Formats: sequence, C-alpha cells, structure tokens
Amino acid sequence: MSESILLAALWGIAANILAMIPSRDQHWSRAYVLIACGIPILGYVTMQHGPWAGLIVLLGGMSILRWPLIYLTRWLRSRFG
Repeated sequence: MSESILLAALWGIAANILAMIPSRDQHWSRAYVLIACGIPILGYVTMQHGPWAGLIVLLGGMSILRWPLIYLTRWLRSRFG
C-alpha cells in the first residue's frame, strides 16, 4: 500500500474519531485542522496516483467535511449571485 493512500486513510480515521468526541464549538476548530492537514494529503495522493485517485480522496473528504462545504457554497452564492 502506498504511503499517500495510507495517510489519507489515517486522516479519515482521525476525522471520524474527532467527530465522536463532544465539542463546544460544534467541531469547527477540528474542521479547520482537518482541512489544513487534508489539503497537502490530497495533493500528495494526486501526485502519486493521478487525478482519479485524487478525485476519490477529495470526494471522501467532502463527505466527511460536508458542513464547511455547505457554508462555503452558501457564502459564495450570497456573495456572487
């Protein structure tokens, strides 16, 4: 198994564990850390395995971090259209 895929899998496991722990700020601080760690991992997977593997990892990350993505799309709609 490639180390980039292993890092992406560990990121997903860590995200699920962090989601199970109660939080006062609705998990937003953890989401920021996961985004900051996930972007380089996504680039690493894409570099090693190509754009299709990168797209699969991106979709997995988007399914885990769906609320920041929903708020981003709402903000972009209000800002640009």
